Amino acid sequence: MSGSAGQGYFISPEGGPGPGVLLLHSFWGLNRHTKDTANRLADSGFTVLAPDLADGEVYTKNDEAMAALAEMDVNVNASLVQSSLGILRRASRDKTAPIGVLGYGSGASWALWLSARLTEEISTVVTYYGTQSIPMEGSTASYLAHWAEEDDIVSDLEVADLGLSLSMAGLDFKFEHHDGTAHGFAEEGHASYDGQAEAVAWRKTAEFLAEHLRLRSSEANELG
Repeated sequence: MSGSAGQGYFISPEGGPGPGVLLLHSFWGLNRHTKDTANRLADSGFTVLAPDLADGEVYTKNDEAMAALAEMDVNVNASLVQSSLGILRRASRDKTAPIGVLGYGSGASWALWLSARLTEEISTVVTYYGTQSIPMEGSTASYLAHWAEEDDIVSDLEVADLGLSLSMAGLDFKFEHHDGTAHGFAEEGHASYDGQAEAVAWRKTAEFLAEHLRLRSSEANELG
């Protein structure tokens, strides 16, 4: 395997390219958790690209991360996630097959946005505690969304609105609510990290990606 940091982090399985997964990090930046997640996916047979949406910065304090997110150039990041999808497609096993997207926090919002914009490019979306307010009509993806029980960033109304939007669009989706957790529970290093809840969420995530991206059965057996 090989990985590189800078404008992003890319890694592919040792045995050759697999189905593509675009990994979109939270407002903490392209940190160790994001790279470890990419490595974990590559170990299981996926080709992964995690673009750097924080311009090289990695944050550890919530207020700094929130401030940076508020000052982000939305157009620049929109262009970056779209171009990253094209790069990943060219590096994946099947260059004509739809891509999967996995997003955390603000990256989850980008994942949802991207699936509603590049509707023929994305077949599978997994999100962790991230919402999106745009209409989802036109998307052809299947969705798995993980939510924390106590979330001081994402409101219950926002979760309900997303569910309504996906339902009105007639899309295949499933919401997983994780009891006793807070925003960030699935990101190791976060103050709210919950290893037990993350393990449950990851198993569901891995199974969902393997099923919808048609991972080879031998590769799918290694997930978890």
